[in-house]
Amino acid sequence: MINVILSNDKIYEGNLILVNADYGLKTSEEKDLTAVDPKYPDILMKREAVNILQMVLDKLGSRGDIVPVSGYRSFKEQTDIYEKSLIDSGREFTEKFVALPNHSEHQTGLAIDLGLNKEDIDFICPDFPYDGICEQFRKLAPKYGFIERYQKNKEYITGIGHEPWHFRYVGYQHSIVMYEKVMVLEEYIDYVKRFSCGGEHLNIVRNGAAVEIFYVETDVSGKTVITLPDNTVYQVSGNNVDGFVVTIWRKP
Repeated sequence: MINVILSNDKIYEGNLILVNADYGLKTSEEKDLTAVDPKYPDILMKREAVNILQMVLDKLGSRGDIVPVSGYRSFKEQTDIYEKSLIDSGREFTEKFVALPNHSEHQTGLAIDLGLNKEDIDFICPDFPYDGICEQFRKLAPKYGFIERYQKNKEYITGIGHEPWHFRYVGYQHSIVMYEKVMVLEEYIDYVKRFSCGGEHLNIVRNGAAVEIFYVETDVSGKTVITLPDNTVYQVSGNNVDGFVVTIWRKP
């Protein structure tokens, strides 16, 4: 067996961190950012998310039809956008569609706003309809690790209005579970807590791969130990709340 030892501040890092009005970012500015598309050099995301997003767009043959509108934002950029929206659109609109600084997914480098390519694109609410190439993207994205983050009728959970254009990278397997169970990230974080390290795991067999997912709560000592079988391929993400989500791959 191997022991993976993590300091508890690692709960603020990873593809599954929950960022909303209740749980703000605790880490500093993101690194490993790269342009989403050479045509839009100022729109950035984390490199892993960019690579996957390009795969989805290439699979659809939709480059040029779907364009990036907003990716990574620094604290200052999010602050400026929030304050400008207050002035231009009022508090009700802003609180519905623009997150407070340090409570925005855009500051993680894992979120992207996409729009249907046309002459005029609204920066805050780009058009991304539920038909045509946009709907094809929406259905394909979970098979690669992206979810539509702010679903209709889930506003009471997310605290953000319905945003058909906002997609979040969480990683494959997690995205499929959320898509099939019609869960937003808040619901998924709670759902995974049912599956503990020493108890039943969430078991998934798909496309010839067997995956186990489980939750580990942070230890009061300040360091959390996760025990795994030898030669295990695994990934650990903090949830930005109280623990870690562990994903391990096995032979089916």
